[in-house]
Formats: sequence, C-alpha cells, structure tokens
Amino acid sequence: MGKGVKVAVVGGVFAVMVGGAGYGVYNIVSAVSGGGSGGAGAAETKRSGPPGADEVRATSEAFFAAWEKGDGAGAASYTDNAQEAGALLTGYGEDARIGAVRITPGKVTGTTVPFTVKATVRYDGTSKPLSYASELTVVRGRTTGRALVDWEPSVVHPDLKDGDTLVTGESAQPPIEAVDRDGVVLTKEKYPSLGPVLDTLREKYGEQAGGTPGVELVIKHADETADTPLLTLAEGKPGRLRTTIGAAVQDAAERAVRRFAESSVVAVKPSTGEVLAVANHREDGFNAAFQGQVAPGSTMKIVTAAMLIDNGVTSMNGPAPCPPTATWQSQTFKNLTGMQPDEGATLANSFLRSCNTAFIKLIDEQPLTDASLTQEAEQRFGLGRGDWKTGIASFDGSVPASGGPDRAANAIGQGQVQMNPLTMASVTATAITGAFRQPYLVPPELDGRQLRQADGLRADTAAQLKQMMRLTATQGTGRDAMTGLSDDIGAKTGSAEVDGKATSDSWFTGFRNDVAAAAMAQQGGHGGDAAGPIVAAVLRAGS
Repeated sequence: MGKGVKVAVVGGVFAVMVGGAGYGVYNIVSAVSGGGSGGAGAAETKRSGPPGADEVRATSEAFFAAWEKGDGAGAASYTDNAQEAGALLTGYGEDARIGAVRITPGKVTGTTVPFTVKATVRYDGTSKPLSYASELTVVRGRTTGRALVDWEPSVVHPDLKDGDTLVTGESAQPPIEAVDRDGVVLTKEKYPSLGPVLDTLREKYGEQAGGTPGVELVIKHADETADTPLLTLAEGKPGRLRTTIGAAVQDAAERAVRRFAESSVVAVKPSTGEVLAVANHREDGFNAAFQGQVAPGSTMKIVTAAMLIDNGVTSMNGPAPCPPTATWQSQTFKNLTGMQPDEGATLANSFLRSCNTAFIKLIDEQPLTDASLTQEAEQRFGLGRGDWKTGIASFDGSVPASGGPDRAANAIGQGQVQMNPLTMASVTATAITGAFRQPYLVPPELDGRQLRQADGLRADTAAQLKQMMRLTATQGTGRDAMTGLSDDIGAKTGSAEVDGKATSDSWFTGFRNDVAAAAMAQQGGHGGDAAGPIVAAVLRAGS
C-alpha cells in the first residue's frame, strides 16, 4: 500500500484510513458499503450515477488491502463478479505461488485507478521478484448501488484474458532458442510480434529440440494456446530450433505493421515455400497472419483469372469487358467509385484496374460451374483442404462451391471466400512460379510432416498471371505502393467489404524476385492505402 495507508476492520468491512487525506473511518466505510452521512436511513438508500472520487478511492484501497493480505475472497467481494474474481485471486497465491504483495496506486483519472504490483514468486526453495503495472475501474453495482471494481482478469495481470489462470511450476516444455535461417537468434524482445509464434514453437518442439525444462510462472490460456511465460525462477536448458524466418525480413515486417492498426503480413520464398516473415499488429494478439478467416477482396482475382484461363474462357490478351454494372441472379455488382467502364477491355486491363464487373460477366461462360473456382483453388493452388502443416496452427483458406449470388461474389473475393495473408502470399508464389509449394515455418524433416501437394499451374497460365501482376505493379492499382522497388515486381490490390463496417479491409499481395508477400489491414481502406505500403516495405527488405 502507499505510504501512510493503514487498514482496519470495522464491522467486518475493511476501512482505509489515509493520513492527511481528510477521510474518517465512518466516511470510508459508508463509501464502500453504499451509505451516506445522513444516519441509518440514508445508509440504506441505493446510490446511482457514476461513483464519486471518495467511493473510487475507498473501493480500490479496500480491494488492494485484501489482495495484499492474500485474502482472495475478501478482495473479490469488492468486485462486481465475486465468483470469477475470487477464483483468480485465490489462485494468485496458491497456484501461482505469488506472495509478499505490495500494491502502489497511481494517479486516479475519473473512475480509473492505475497501480503497480511488486511481489515475490516462490517455488521449491527458489524465489524471484515480480513487478508489473495494471489498472482497474470502479463502477456502480447494478443491483446494490455499491461502488465496485469492474472485474476483468487484466486487473490481476494485464496479459490475462477470460478463463486464463496463473501457475508456477516446472515448465510443460523445455525452453527453445529459436534461430532464423542464418542462425540469428529470434527473441520476443527484438521481434515482439513473434512472441506468440515462439511460444507455440516451444510448446510443439521443445522436447524435440533437445532442451530440459526449468521452473516458470506462466499464463495458462483458456483457449489452449501455448502458455505465456511471465517469469523464470530456474533456467532450463534451451534446445536449438532452426526456423525458415529471415531476420532482416522479419524486422521489416514488424516495423511495417506497426504503422497500421489491426494489420498482418506474411512473406514466403516462392522457390521453396519457406516462410520468411510473419507479423501482426492487433489489439487481441491473434495470429491473423496465419489463422485469419476473412474475405480477401480483389486479391482473389488471381485465382479467378487462373480459372478463366485454364478453362479457355479468355486469356491475358483476350476479352474481359468492364461495364459499369453486372447483374448475376438478381444481384447487381458495381466497380469502385470513379472507375471508367471499358467494353473493349482485355483480361489484363481489367485485372490491373481491378474491374469487378469484368470478372462477374465471365463466370457464366461454358464450361464453368458453381464448383469451378473451388476446383481451381484446391487442385492448382493447394487451398481449402485443411491439410497444411506449416509447423504451427494455420488456416489454408476456404473457397466453397457456391450457387446464387455468392458464385459471383466469390469470384471477386467476397461471398463465402475466406483467406489470410499466409494463403494469399502462397497464391502469389504459385502464380509466379507455376508450382504449389506449401508454406512452412519449421522444416518438415524435424518431425516428419508431410506437406500438402497440389498440381500447380500450366506454364502458360503462370506466365500470363505473372505478367498481369507486373502490369498491376507498374501501371495499375498497385503502382503507387510499389513505386521505388526495382527488379522483377508484381502486385494485386484488394478491398473487402465487411458487413456493418463503413470502411473496407485493405488487402495487397505482391512479389519481388524470389519473395512473395501479402498483407491485410482490417478497416484499412483501399488495398494501396495500408496493406500496400506494408507489402512494399517487406519486399524492399527481402530482395
């Protein structure tokens, strides 16, 4: 507790007496219990409205006092969810072995109280100091009118989420020293976005890497993702795990995504399938780069164009008229605002301008069916079978056979199509090489994984796709983002509309020599606005 703060028990309720603060015992108890200064009748009056400054201070100090004493149930009684709070706060001392707790409140802002925690973690004769910062908010209880701590697990530790627990003990897996393709050590401190990935690699490959476990305080997550270590009490022996990451590319990816909210990027090496970088900048910490399942917008036109070419519907220099609108089974589709129609457009021209109507007008041509896009995605690009083995959890896309309006919407990356930056980077890699090479982060030789196989593209189809992407990067919608990049470059932009969101998701995929990358920035606008600069930064570092 802060200097000059003492705790007394009055009638079974913690009262906080703050030297020089002008609070008497009676007033503090009244504030916590919901009473006032007007006698017994006033004490029974249910208060309403936001808690006042006296209530915020009294409630938070009483909560802190019980927490410091190791009284989980007592501390929980000052929250608006005593059952959940009690379980976590009790486990704080029992399962996490955290004691000697000292909490220092910071400057109160409204009803929010920041604070720092200093404590000691003890296990089997070993102890280590623990310190961190968190905050709580005081709210009015809905039924009682009492001022209560608005319960969130993050009150106890900022990294805790619903259902998570704190545990101290022998590590479930030995630590690892993950290194990049050239032996550079990859750490959370240097590459923060890799933190969850490194935790997952440790969980999956700790034993195979040859290490021995230590003793740690960890967060065990309710969603069964890898434990998050918070403090090491006894060092284990780390095993060395080589990954396919390129440190320079990863560094560029980390810096690039930090410029845009809710953004993710993946870079792969098309000639091998090796993942060179994976980075996320998201509030929820989710690895959307590998596991996201969202509409990719017009980046999907790479696969749709391949379907049109492979089925003889048209070719790069063949017709693909771009009218102002296109109607498919009673649903009308439009182009981006300001796009000039071109009834004499070729596929290359409609691709580089990202004309929606051109692609929709062609999907009813023979021999195309509701399943044609699905077949192209699965058989040629290796997508949508649920069998990629990258080394960590990943989603390999979904392109379901769809009838009705969704058949048209799927063709332009909307409807039921779901992708992520990993799958779209792979699409680009397949498009420019003609061969599908399943992306992977950990060499399959380590654990004998069998990588996904697919037919890949005919050489003439791949050549046309690569040239159309080159034109998009130099003359089309990808030009601004790719300006300044030399050598062999190509791109495809995308904007994906999301129900209930005024701003579309920004998508971009591109290549430079033997590096392919894809990025998304949710609610980032047009493809070149947010995702484009991310991809360009990664490609600049990768070649």
